[in-house]
Amino acid sequence: MTSPFHQKIRAALSDDNLQSALDGNAERRQASIYESFLSLPEDRDVYRQRAHQVRAKVVADLDFYLNQFETHLKANGIKIHHAKDAEQAVKIILDIALLSDAKTVVKSKTMVGEEIHINHYLEKKNIKVVETDLGEYIVQIRGEPPAHIITPAVHLNRSDVGHTFQEVLDVPYTNDVSELTQIARSILRQIFLEADIGISGVNFGVAESGTLCLVTNEGNGRMVTTLPDIHIALMGIERLVPSFDDLALMLNLLPRSATGQKITVYTNLIHSPRRPGEEDGSLERHVILLDNGRENLRQSPLNDILYCIRCGACLNVCPVFREIGGHAYIGREGQITPYPGPIGSVLSPGLFGISEFGQLARASSLCGACKDICPVDIDIPKMLLRIRSAGQSDERSTFKWTAPIKAARIPFAIKYGLQLFSFIGVSASRFGLAQNIAGFFSYWVKPRSGWIPMPKITGWGLSRDFPKPSKRPFRFRFNQLDQADKVANINNYFPLKEVVNGNWDTFNKSTNRESNLNRFEIEFTELGGTMTFCSLYDLGNLIVNFLNERDIDRIQSWSEQTLPLGLLKFLNENGIFTQQEADNNIRAGLTGTLAAISETGTILVPSGIGRPQTASLLPNLHLAILFSDNIVDDLSTALNIAQIKDLSSVTLISGPSRTADIEMTLSIGVHGPEQVHIFCVNR
Repeated sequence: MTSPFHQKIRAALSDDNLQSALDGNAERRQASIYESFLSLPEDRDVYRQRAHQVRAKVVADLDFYLNQFETHLKANGIKIHHAKDAEQAVKIILDIALLSDAKTVVKSKTMVGEEIHINHYLEKKNIKVVETDLGEYIVQIRGEPPAHIITPAVHLNRSDVGHTFQEVLDVPYTNDVSELTQIARSILRQIFLEADIGISGVNFGVAESGTLCLVTNEGNGRMVTTLPDIHIALMGIERLVPSFDDLALMLNLLPRSATGQKITVYTNLIHSPRRPGEEDGSLERHVILLDNGRENLRQSPLNDILYCIRCGACLNVCPVFREIGGHAYIGREGQITPYPGPIGSVLSPGLFGISEFGQLARASSLCGACKDICPVDIDIPKMLLRIRSAGQSDERSTFKWTAPIKAARIPFAIKYGLQLFSFIGVSASRFGLAQNIAGFFSYWVKPRSGWIPMPKITGWGLSRDFPKPSKRPFRFRFNQLDQADKVANINNYFPLKEVVNGNWDTFNKSTNRESNLNRFEIEFTELGGTMTFCSLYDLGNLIVNFLNERDIDRIQSWSEQTLPLGLLKFLNENGIFTQQEADNNIRAGLTGTLAAISETGTILVPSGIGRPQTASLLPNLHLAILFSDNIVDDLSTALNIAQIKDLSSVTLISGPSRTADIEMTLSIGVHGPEQVHIFCVNR
């Protein structure tokens, strides 16, 4: 009888729409990822090794960093909860929700939330739960789990989404991605404003300061952590970095590996609940630190998998994931794991039990692409082999390391076939002879059923095609080439590596000749932002003219004390009414900035008294005032600005809100502003 796992694989392979969607995602992601690493001042592998060392240090000394993190969380006024397993985590969330009489919960993307199935339990208590990431929202209203860590609706095309919106939301059918995005925006905006609780994940916790770091592109993460009175952050206990320098390192790697961006549109750093006198921000913040098998995993031979920063890059390069998609990664009883792909094939058995999910380790070609792309250099193939050789255990997250062949219960034909292959493969002469024999038979043998010589009992022919042997081995053909042809052939086989490792000097020379200001302008405008350069004397007139051209006469702004002296008075005298209170009907918001980062085109927008965060979040147009002498070189310098740790929160903003959750098609203005315009003031 065919297992549910093989049934899912067969269904995925026969689904033409799925195949097209997965191919499109993989090709675009890979191209943008390799290109984005060119902007780093050092080789990508240097960053990967640093990140590996940081994550290894945290996992090895987890108790120390957790204690340090919790000490600062308490000092910052954030409430801490410990959950040994999913059941305890769910109970904590339900207790908070019931105590506050919550009716509506809004969620930004959180893998821990998927792991503990929190939506199901909240809905059982008649609490409405709404996913707010566009991809998550689409799969939620379809009644499906996410199909990818980063792109939850990767398995759907625009027509699928259009029909879903038509059937579920009762709107006219459209397959225009921008229109579909605006439909979701209009529906979710009111839900954000009415929600009682916001639930988010945590990308990184900074141990030295108790900072919660969340990265998003759409703006929903900011909505969830700013608008509701209560914010609950779900966090795996391993998601820590020691310092802000380490955070900068991870933020240089995570978005590049996940989406091919130098930095996400919004990087939200949260230190505390709303402070007295502040206009917005959650009044209560809770952090739930979840174990759920992580401590056992840390003590196992698979502990390196805890280094993962959830970028999803290994999914995009995996030839198996590209064919079967995320929904095919299921347990023996048919339950879909929240962690698909190569990383999920290790993490799922490690967290939820090898007896249930150990089979996923066989959904791999062991080609090594996942290790090569991993931003923290996790050796995933090595751990897949460990799981394949592990004995079965009914106890979750416990491994019994026994003899590989016996424990893996390998069929007779594969068992002795692999032994024969090992005998041949360890000798160059025997391997060469075997290649020539296979090539000889390729002249004469023409099986009617295709090149699948393995018996069906091995399982090989169920979902794999065995290619026709080459008439001449590659080594034979390669040795016939002269040296120049060999070099050309090597470059053809490894074009991406050549590009990544070959252009650092060219890039650095071109950028080092430019000032911080010029580079910032280039980066910011490439992200879709616009800029006006001016003196402090001209600032008021330029803002008035900018707003008049768009028929805007009312804006939400920071207070008089937080903006250039006399600016708000000037705006009011010239017909621009300003207010600090949030209003969903206001079309423009005006804020200052703490600093800007030239290498990524990013502005830092702080919270504080007289600095409503909603001014840079709710209106469709965000106007920001930046003083040119506040532009710093890089992310690490910006994160070490002393004032940052004293703020309840600060947001790094890189251009307008955006998403590519539908068919990898870029759409601007999801939940945050469609336009960000900077008035850059020289002084």
